[in-house]
Amino acid sequence: MQVRSAFARGGIAVLTAAAAVMVSAPSALADDGAARGRVIEKASTVGYRISLEGGGDPIAKLFDFKLSDGKSLKLYCVQISVHMRTDVDMVETPWNKYPDASSPFTKNSDKINWVLHHGYPGIKLDAIEAALGKQGVKVHDGVSEQEGIAATQAAVWHFSDGVKLNLKQPLAEGDNSAEANADVAALYSYLIGDQNTGIGAQPKPVLDIAGPKTAGAAGTKVGPFQVATNGAVTSLTTELPDGVKVTDADGKELKATDVKDGGKLFVDVPAGTKPGAGSFSLKATGELDTGRLFVAENYAKQPAQSLIVADSEKTEVAAKAPASWTETPATPATTAPSTPGGAPSGGGELANTGVDAAVPFGIGGLLLGGGALMLLLNRRRSRA
Repeated sequence: MQVRSAFARGGIAVLTAAAAVMVSAPSALADDGAARGRVIEKASTVGYRISLEGGGDPIAKLFDFKLSDGKSLKLYCVQISVHMRTDVDMVETPWNKYPDASSPFTKNSDKINWVLHHGYPGIKLDAIEAALGKQGVKVHDGVSEQEGIAATQAAVWHFSDGVKLNLKQPLAEGDNSAEANADVAALYSYLIGDQNTGIGAQPKPVLDIAGPKTAGAAGTKVGPFQVATNGAVTSLTTELPDGVKVTDADGKELKATDVKDGGKLFVDVPAGTKPGAGSFSLKATGELDTGRLFVAENYAKQPAQSLIVADSEKTEVAAKAPASWTETPATPATTAPSTPGGAPSGGGELANTGVDAAVPFGIGGLLLGGGALMLLLNRRRSRA
């Protein structure tokens, strides 16, 4: 019975540990279900019609994009020669699976991402003005939203399609002022200039809790549970009995703000707590990220202009960890020493060590008797 009971407890511990290791944050883009959405062109923000070297005057727009989960993003185009469509699903796609293998996009994707992180709306207009000021460039009455869109889209196309903005007359519309032309040219030149060292693809927000030991006994701390996240933990909730808490190694009860990447958590179960189980959950927020590429779902049959996310938004990920415990281990019983007669020791009497004091005397008597017998026999032999 004891062997079977121990085996059962061990089996529970192994299964619980395995469950904890498998717990992880539901990624914003699961491998089997990439994010998708559609362009909402009527909600898009128009910049200016720009003028390119060698001809061409496309309109720079910041497109509104609605994901299937209801969230909205802002995106720019990365295929200047392909028509944009609002009637097809656009699916998030890795940079290295860009639909046009001959395009400069793949080799320049890091630089495009830098443009998005330093252009509009990746950073605010006043921050753009400050960045230009550090380069010794003065803008006229600040950088407007239209100027920011025109310059940023032109810089994206420069790296994705190999086109160049006509710096002598960046804006194709004749009624735009010299000041607006100068501001667009200045921002465009900054975004494609030497400061652009590239930004690689950013990791998606993740949150994992791993617990190699998720079962224990009351009166101990179950754990550790190690946290791995690239976001900020914003919530710590528990489903635990009264008195059972989530703590650090020293027993200090933790709040969400105490939990960091690499932190170790424990489920502290007071002695005397009835055998049971519970869990705790964490939530974290992170950027869901500028630079995400969206390509038409059936691009080969229905080509549509590919798009790239121009701004970040906060997203939330969550993870849950189970814990279980048995009753407090029993302390081995001890008995008071007693005298050979059974009465408790005391009053100066010797403690019973487990050896009968009469035994040595019996053995001594036997030895003496044997010696006397041998002596008698030897005397009889000598007389004979």
